[in-house]
Parts: sequence; C-alpha cells; structure tokens
Amino acid sequence: MAAITAESLMSLEQYAKARKEFRERVLTHKKNRTVQLGEHVTLVFEDELTMRYQIQEMLRVERIFEEEGIRDELDAYNPLVPDGSNWKATMLIEYTDIEERRTALAKLIGVEDRVWVKVEGQPRIYAIADEDLNRENDDKTSAVHFLRFELSAAMKQALREGSALSLGVDHPNYSATLEAAGAPTAASLLKDLVI
Repeated sequence: MAAITAESLMSLEQYAKARKEFRERVLTHKKNRTVQLGEHVTLVFEDELTMRYQIQEMLRVERIFEEEGIRDELDAYNPLVPDGSNWKATMLIEYTDIEERRTALAKLIGVEDRVWVKVEGQPRIYAIADEDLNRENDDKTSAVHFLRFELSAAMKQALREGSALSLGVDHPNYSATLEAAGAPTAASLLKDLVI
C-alpha cells in the first residue's frame, strides 16, 4: 500500500470545493469498516481513504498549507494506513455519562492489548496497541487507542477463500464477541491485504 504524499493531497481551496462529496464518500466507506464490540467499544478500521480524509480535515481546520506542516500531518497519519499484511484500527471506548466513563476507564487499563481478531480455522491474534505513544497511566486508560493486527499468509488466504472473521475483547472488566463480521465488512477489510 502506497503512502499518502503531499502531491496527492488537495490544496485548501480544492478541498473546500470537494469537501461535501468527499466527506459523504468517506462516511459511506466507513460504515463497512466500523465494528461495534458490545455497548462501549467501537473499532474503526482505517485505510488510505480514511487517513486521506483525516489529513485533509486537519489541514483544513488548522489552515495548514506550508510544506513542513503538511509533512507533520503525513508523518502522523501515514502509519495508520495498512501495509498489506495487517489491519489498523482506531479503538474508541464510548460512555455518554462522564462519571461512568471515568470509572470505566479506570477499570479498563490494558483493554487495548486484549482486543482480538480470528479467522475461522486459524489462531486468534491480539492487537499490537499504541505504537506511537503510551495512552494509559497507572490510574486509567485512554478512550482512544490505535491498534494493529498482523495477519499470517494462511489467515489472508483463508479470508480470501471465504472463511469467517470474528472479533472480540477479552479483558477481565469488559468482554464482547462478534461471532462473524458481516459480508460487507469482511469484503472491505480483505481489500487491505496483499495476498
């Protein structure tokens, strides 16, 4: 998978004109790349399109047009684009009540390391979490984590042949399983893999 380059991005003016349609395209695309695990954990599987959108939005919001600023955004978001052997996901821990969220985040330290994917007939694999920086401390975990799932050649081949994909979390204080990802999600995630 090719990295996003400064030359491939729209200028602020171009993006202002294209933003509405581009945003709708990305939101539709994300529907098949979003997996709910229980009531409070959501995984959004990132790819080149979702990261391109994130970069364009950051450049727009921050009014960044200088080369160094653009390079900083590319350096921050390109690592979240899958490279053909993995999936990369943003993990969101969501509680609407502030006090409930504070209490839950204190109980969920280490949850990011207990998120897994499983291809039918293959072993479960756990996420490699937060490679950019540590997002928890002794008191609580973060509400946002960045995960990477490395798939073996056998897993990729099995997915290509139609094996089911399941996902879950098995933390002592939060457990949830999606027994089989829907066909649109599996098909979308399969596109991230070079087989």
